[in-house]
Amino acid sequence: MIEIATEVDLFHPPARIWRALTEQALLAKWFAGSESLGDRTLLRTGGLPGYDADTEVEVVELRAPERLVLRCREGDRSTRLACDLAPIGHGCRLSVREVLEEGDWDADRRTEQHQRAVTGRLPAILDWLAFQEVDLRRAEGGLTAELPVVRPGEARGRTGRLVLLAAGVLAMLGVAAGATVWATRPAPTAPAAAPASTPPSSLAAPATSSTPPRATPSRPTPSASRRSVAPSPTASAAPTRTSSPSPRPVASLAASYETVSDRVFGYRGQVVLRNPGPAAKQDWTVTVTLGDDATVSSVNGAEAKQDGAVVTFTGAAVPAGGSTTIRFDVRDPDLSATGPEGCTVDGAACAGL
Repeated sequence: MIEIATEVDLFHPPARIWRALTEQALLAKWFAGSESLGDRTLLRTGGLPGYDADTEVEVVELRAPERLVLRCREGDRSTRLACDLAPIGHGCRLSVREVLEEGDWDADRRTEQHQRAVTGRLPAILDWLAFQEVDLRRAEGGLTAELPVVRPGEARGRTGRLVLLAAGVLAMLGVAAGATVWATRPAPTAPAAAPASTPPSSLAAPATSSTPPRATPSRPTPSASRRSVAPSPTASAAPTRTSSPSPRPVASLAASYETVSDRVFGYRGQVVLRNPGPAAKQDWTVTVTLGDDATVSSVNGAEAKQDGAVVTFTGAAVPAGGSTTIRFDVRDPDLSATGPEGCTVDGAACAGL
C-alpha cells in the first residue's frame, strides 16, 4: 500500500475551509473543475501533473466541517482520499491523506501536485474568500472592490476605528478654538521691555508633548495693548519686532496603524493619517518597517517605494481637519507575522503598534 500525506496550517476558520473543499465553484478555482454525475462527481483532473485521466469521486464519509472521505476512480487506478480539519490556536490544520488501493501511480508527481494544491492554491483562494467576507469596502473603492460578494461578513476592528475617530473630532474642536484666538490677536509692536514669554517664539516652537501639537498661540498681554497706543521711539532699532507676522504654523499629522486582515503568508495593513491643524499638510512621509523578506503590494491611497525592509509612502496633501487612509498588502514568509515591525509619520511613531 502506498500513501501520500500533506499537512498545512491555515489562518482561516473551519467553515471557510470546508466551503473550499466541497463547493464545486470554489473547488475549480484551486484544484479542478467538476461535474455532477448523480450520486458521484467527475473531477477534471486529466491535465494535472500526477493524473492520467479525469477522476470519478464517491463520498464515503461526510462529517462537516471536520472530515471528508472520498473513493476516487481514475482509469484503472483506485484511491481513497481523506481530508481532516482540526482547530489550532490561529486557525485550522488541514491533513490530506491519499492511499493507493488498486493500480499504480507516479508517487513523486502525485506528491508534488498535492503540495502545490494544498499549500499554494488553496491558501490563495481562502484569502480571496476572506477579503470578501471580512475586508470588503466597496463604497470606498477599496482593493477588493472588483471581487464578487459571496456573503456579508463581520466588520473587523470597528470599535478601534470609532474611538480614533472620536479623538480626531475632539482634536479638531480644540484647534478651532485656538484659531479663534489667533484671529483676534492684535498685531505685535516693538515694546521697550518684552515679557518673559514672547508669543511669536512660542508659536514657532514645536510641541514637546506626546500628543499632536495644536496651533494655539499665547494670548496678547495687557502691556502689548498699551504699547500700541504709545509706541516706543526706538521701535525701528529692533528688527525682530518690525518684521512681518510669522506664518500660521501647520500642526503635525497623527497616524494610527491597524492590521485589518490576516492571511496565510502575510496580512493587510492600514495607516490612517489625521490632520488636526487649521491648514492642509502638504508634504508628509509614512515609513513602515517590514520583516525580513517581506514585500508590499496593492497599495491604495498613496505612492509606495520599498528599499529592503523599509517601505516609504507619500501622497497628496491632507486637508485641515481631515484624514487620509493608506491600505496595503504584505506578503511575509514568517507565518507568525501579523503586522509590521515599525511605523512612523514624519519621524513620529504611529499609534497601534
